[in-house]
Amino acid sequence: MSRIRFNALQETSNRSPLKVLQTEKRSSLFGKNVFNKHAMQQYLTRSAYDSVMNAIEHGTKIDRKIADQVAVSMKDWAMSKGATHYTHWFQPLTGATAEKHDAFFESINGSLAMEKFDGEQLVQQEPGASSFPNGGIRNTFEARGYTAWDPTSPAFIYETTLCIPTIFVAYTGEALDNKTPLLRALQAIDTHATAVCKYFDKNASKVSATLGWEQEYFLIDDALANSRPDILLTGRTLIGHSPAKGQQLGDHYFGTIPARAMAFMQDLEQECMLLGIPVKTRHNEVAPNQFEVAPIFEEANLAVDHNSLLMDVMEKVSRRHKFKVLFHEKPFADINGSGKHNNWSLSTADETNLLSPGKTPMKNLQFLTFFVNTIKAVHENGELLRASIASASNDHRLGANEAPPAIISVFIGSELSAVLDELENVTKGKLSPQEKTDLKLNIIGKIPEILLDNTDRNRTSPFAFTGNKFELRAVGSSANCAGPMTVLNTIVAKQLKEFKIEVDKLIDTKNLKKDEAVFNVLREYIKESKKIRFDGDGYGEAWEKEAKKRGLSNNKTTPEALKIQIAKKTIDLYEEMEVMSKVEVEARYEIAIEEYTKRLQIEGRVLGDIARNHVIPTAIIYQNTLLENTKNLKEIFGEDYKNIAKEQIELIMTISNHITEINALTLKMEEQRAKSNQQKGLKSAEMYCENVKPFFEEIRFHCDKLETMVDDNLWPLTKYRELLFTK
Repeated sequence: MSRIRFNALQETSNRSPLKVLQTEKRSSLFGKNVFNKHAMQQYLTRSAYDSVMNAIEHGTKIDRKIADQVAVSMKDWAMSKGATHYTHWFQPLTGATAEKHDAFFESINGSLAMEKFDGEQLVQQEPGASSFPNGGIRNTFEARGYTAWDPTSPAFIYETTLCIPTIFVAYTGEALDNKTPLLRALQAIDTHATAVCKYFDKNASKVSATLGWEQEYFLIDDALANSRPDILLTGRTLIGHSPAKGQQLGDHYFGTIPARAMAFMQDLEQECMLLGIPVKTRHNEVAPNQFEVAPIFEEANLAVDHNSLLMDVMEKVSRRHKFKVLFHEKPFADINGSGKHNNWSLSTADETNLLSPGKTPMKNLQFLTFFVNTIKAVHENGELLRASIASASNDHRLGANEAPPAIISVFIGSELSAVLDELENVTKGKLSPQEKTDLKLNIIGKIPEILLDNTDRNRTSPFAFTGNKFELRAVGSSANCAGPMTVLNTIVAKQLKEFKIEVDKLIDTKNLKKDEAVFNVLREYIKESKKIRFDGDGYGEAWEKEAKKRGLSNNKTTPEALKIQIAKKTIDLYEEMEVMSKVEVEARYEIAIEEYTKRLQIEGRVLGDIARNHVIPTAIIYQNTLLENTKNLKEIFGEDYKNIAKEQIELIMTISNHITEINALTLKMEEQRAKSNQQKGLKSAEMYCENVKPFFEEIRFHCDKLETMVDDNLWPLTKYRELLFTK
């Protein structure tokens, strides 16, 4: 075993499980470090509290005097908990979070000092914009960008810093972050879903999108991870032979949580409670060293913030426990990768779930309306939904017999499919009293009973209905939820807008009753969107052929998938729903293409370094040992050594062949990288995808073969059996 691997394993073996002492109930810890309603009621005046709540619930503006009051109260609250600094916490288009810390400290006349934090500092800051991805919105020499307070997501304290969730925009007003388009999409869904809700409840006043994410991740001992340059620089292993035992026994899934992992989880959950992140579920996932954490459903904007915050906290807590947490969608070959299932629904102000049927025919018709409109929205915009989860890392996972395929389809189950098939045959136009009664009792009325026994999941479906929500299963574990949530809420809002126009038209021009008009429009939507519904095995080749017949797209790579982002249809959609301008849409496309290219570029460079500077030299050292052995055998046995050393000679030749192939393939890969680097934008991304990426697996094949041949004491890289089975 190499010195680096031995030192890493020695450090790991000396560790004992870390214990977390919990002296308080989780419920008593929840939200202690959050400036939530309870904290605001304690620290704000009644007028200031009412102003903030109106901003949260109705989108009203907070004037400067009130902002000053809120800032002072927020500072006093934060300092009472040990905070010394504040930051505008935002989510730029890097996919991560960003923060610039400023002290509350202010000097007075150079000799005195005081703690200061006012409304201007709360509401707006200028962190600069030129160094963040902007897709051409900002010139390099134009640095000005602004963060602006988002009162709908409460401020929180992490360590000694007051973190204020904000949006991030350019000097010219364009969004430079993930949050701003999401907030606009949530406003759109509120507007158009509320309008449709009024068909069923004239007092409906607000609809919120809700989100419950399921975060999958790997925990790897940090000493072992630090011995792998590919993990450190790319988040995944670029080479590595599969261990004899992987996940084939299914013994890790829902198994007893290892002691070190449990200590990490307990510590993480305590941090989450303090930060108001309502984590509820923890368990082992399918692959060794793979786990999952999931919260209770929340309003979508807050849920997105909490997921981004959770990922930050997980990285910090993992370091305390001598782990490295991996969010890459496919960090290890031949075992399952990680996703982030986005469970989405719509909820009214009184917390009625619009994707859950009720006790009356009218409530069931309301459910059916939002259910069918969501399916229709995905049918009309499947490619855009696919683009929202596209990335270099997620390309490894989609369709890999562990995650949904790249073909977007909707699973609703055979029973609900039968209901829609019945509705498809409802009489067009006016309904007789008997037809209306039969419809409400025999079709609409039986939906609640069906859902009691029809909540099974189809793990091969990218978009599945699971009882009272839709589950977007194709989101990658490293992704920011804001992207797919912006798309999903935008397309459903657009669809609901169209639905209301069509229903109102039938009421006005055909003199139909409201429920008759709703039935008529839903019937047409069911027919038009039928091809997107699929309840079978999404992994099979048969589905690819069937999907092609149905006219469904199968964009397997990110460059293919992203093209829809700048289609006229997409730009028109975003502009109509006031979610993004053409400039903002095109900027995000440019950033996504550039990120894809750079990630493959980095992986190619790292792989070339490992192949040339780690694998080949080690193989040559071992080969020289074999050559010395055969030389000694020849001296002892003469010409008979050829028979005695037959295996050694064959092994020497095999190693030489692998070394030759690795070197030749690495040279070819570098040539293709150089050609790809001469191109720009989509062309460069396509060349990396088609001409560079295929070399990764070819080079890996030969490296992994050498790993099985070379003396374990010489092999320089920590092996899968060591990375995946640490306790």
